[in-house]
Amino acid sequence: MSTPPSKQTRDQQREAARQAAAEARKKAEAARQRNRILAIGGSILGILAVVGVVAAVIISSVVPQPVDERLVSGDFEERLQLFEDLDATHREGRVNYAQTPPVGGPHNPAWLNCGVYSQEQVDEHAVHSLEHGAVWITYDPAFTTDAEVDALVKLAPETYTIVSPYPGIGEAMAVSAWGAQLRFTDVDDPAVLDFLDQFWRSPSSPEPNAPCTGAIEGPGRVS
Repeated sequence: MSTPPSKQTRDQQREAARQAAAEARKKAEAARQRNRILAIGGSILGILAVVGVVAAVIISSVVPQPVDERLVSGDFEERLQLFEDLDATHREGRVNYAQTPPVGGPHNPAWLNCGVYSQEQVDEHAVHSLEHGAVWITYDPAFTTDAEVDALVKLAPETYTIVSPYPGIGEAMAVSAWGAQLRFTDVDDPAVLDFLDQFWRSPSSPEPNAPCTGAIEGPGRVS
C-alpha cells in the first residue's frame, strides 16, 4: 500500500491546482480578447471593402459622353438641336430626362436662382429656370480648365443665366435653353453667341421673364 500524503503535501497540491486553474482562466480570457479583436478588425475590413466597391461603382458609373463631331463643328444652324412638345408640368421627385443636360420636361415647382455655381446643381430646379427663359451653360470639370470656366462666365449674360459644372458630359460643353441646345468644345466658338442671341429670355419658353431669383439657392454659389 502507498503511504497517504501528508497535510502539507495536500495543501501544496491544492495550491498548485488553484494556480493551474488561474493560469488556464488567464489564457482563456486572452484567447477571447484576441478573438474579439480579430472579429472587430474583420468587420472593419469588410465595411471598408464594401465602401470601396460602392465608391468604385459610383466612379465607374460616371462615363463621359463621347464628342459628336457633327454637333461641335460647322454652322450654327446645322449644329443647333431643337426639341419640341416638352412637358412643362411641375412635380416633386427626380425626373429621367431624355437629354443630358436636360432642356425641358417635368420639373420641380421651385426654380434655381440664376447665377454662377462652382458645384453641380439639381436638374429639376435648373429646368424650371429654363422654363422662365434662362439659359444654362454647363461643362465637365474633368475636361475644363479654370481659364475656360472664366471665359464661360464672361460669355454669360448678367441675368437669366446659370453657369455650373455638369460631371459626365465630357469634353463638349453645352449651352441649353428650353427646347434647345448647342454643344461646343471651344469657348471662343461664335455659335455660342448666336445661341445666346436667339434663346436668352426667349419668348418661346413656357413662362418667359418669370422670376429667376427668390427661390432655390444651389450649393457653391459664386455670383
